[in-house]
Amino acid sequence: MSWKITSDSTCDLSPEQLTKYGISLIPLHVAMGGSNYLDGVDATPADIYAHVDAGGQLPVTAAINPAEYTEFFSRFAKDNDFIIHLCLSAEFSSCYQNACAAAADFDNVYVVDSRNLSTGHGHMVLAAVEMAAAGLPAPKIVERLNELAPKVDASFILSRLDYLRKGGRCSSLAALGANVLKLRPSILVRDGKMTVSKKYRGAFAKCMCEYIKDRLTAGGEIDEKRIFITHSGLDEGLLRLAEDTVRSLREFDEICITHSGCTISSHCGPGCMGVLFIHK
Repeated sequence: MSWKITSDSTCDLSPEQLTKYGISLIPLHVAMGGSNYLDGVDATPADIYAHVDAGGQLPVTAAINPAEYTEFFSRFAKDNDFIIHLCLSAEFSSCYQNACAAAADFDNVYVVDSRNLSTGHGHMVLAAVEMAAAGLPAPKIVERLNELAPKVDASFILSRLDYLRKGGRCSSLAALGANVLKLRPSILVRDGKMTVSKKYRGAFAKCMCEYIKDRLTAGGEIDEKRIFITHSGLDEGLLRLAEDTVRSLREFDEICITHSGCTISSHCGPGCMGVLFIHK
């Protein structure tokens, strides 16, 4: 049986993982400086940061439309017994709704709401690949993915709040106060939505390590097969520190370090990082 796993670009998997597992992405749109770009195709987080640093308005990301999904699915539908496409959480975007509308034109395309973003979404994509490779039929894979979604632990810690302020998600006064006090808020994904969790205080390296320890010792059994350290632009020293901290707490079979795409980066700005894993 032949199959294809596809995803929105928001899964933030590395180019190496996409190639290794044969995963194809469809990019979200990024409106910046009066022009429209495609996430990861002709726009990168570095482009966003350069645009904002030069005084430009914060870019706006937009969903993939049904016609784009139809064209995308048609590339693979004839040559595969089934396609499973995983979308950014329906709470964040109309991508899932649009993908479902497009999938209605095919009898072998299945669309799954990841209920997540970034590599929380990416965990779901890799799980789909593993189940398909094991020979599971598409309906069973979809069923198991829906069961897996609430077990994904996705969170991030922010080193700065100026992008949230520019995007209207944080007041100027709150951002100023946070900067003065060196507050580093953490964001959790729960039921497909983002909520502010604990606020850390102090140098970012210290706060990052405290955040990682909190996430990996918060209780509940953790599947130690794979963890993602996903960031929007940390230097090598901080990435090594993050990886060393993870290794000191848990023995994961695989630690994957990936850079977030335009969607996360345009909302959080540079200096955001998260540890994302799955509970048993």
